[in-house]
Amino acid sequence: MKFVVYPEVFEMLPNVCFAVVAAYGIDNSKIKPDIAELLRLAAEGLREEVADTDIKKNRDIVPYRMAFKELGFNPNKYLSSIEAMVKRVAKGNDLPSINPVVDLANAVSLKYMLPMGAHDMDALEGDIAVRFAVPGDTFVPLGGTGEETVDPGELVYADDKRIRTRRWIWRQSDRGKVTGDSCNVFFPIDGFIGENCSRMLEARNRLAVLLSEYFGCRVERFFIGLRGGQPALLPPRFRSFPCSM
Repeated sequence: MKFVVYPEVFEMLPNVCFAVVAAYGIDNSKIKPDIAELLRLAAEGLREEVADTDIKKNRDIVPYRMAFKELGFNPNKYLSSIEAMVKRVAKGNDLPSINPVVDLANAVSLKYMLPMGAHDMDALEGDIAVRFAVPGDTFVPLGGTGEETVDPGELVYADDKRIRTRRWIWRQSDRGKVTGDSCNVFFPIDGFIGENCSRMLEARNRLAVLLSEYFGCRVERFFIGLRGGQPALLPPRFRSFPCSM
């Protein structure tokens, strides 16, 4: 499989960029208290950082709200994943522990205040792409079973068969979610050149180090964005490997 960002996405959002970590051979079946502690500390640090502030006006959140407006999404109705997570944590609500890989991604996402996805590569069909939805695209919400029809023209993550996230980074599908059985995982981080690209790359590198440290897995790092009107990197290709559990 490979990761592709369609040219039309850059036409709509010229400064959007994507950092990616691909991790292979993870054993996600064992409880890891150190990761749970990382998540707790990240939430605690975030609460201190945003205490008594208007999250909508936070400099790390504003670029996503502006992009949602540009894409035709009401940012007050459809919160980016990072804004929704920050609001929840700021109110004193802890994030639930899902499994070590998801908890680790959430910890890094909170620490750097960046949206980060986690997709089971073995559950993907064909390539994964950031593109605009077309007629016939369908989506199954996380925790749901019924399919939703996706509006044509909506920015999405998708594989060759189904939508993986709706409204870009608003809601992830139940299909492709990371579980205790997942062993090959694709982590995209979405950001903007000129806004938070440097921090996004720091988050990518930190996630790669932590994945290697806690899971002993093989990791690869990538970046896609426009520089001088051209893609900064050819679409990265990924291979999935059988679990060794």
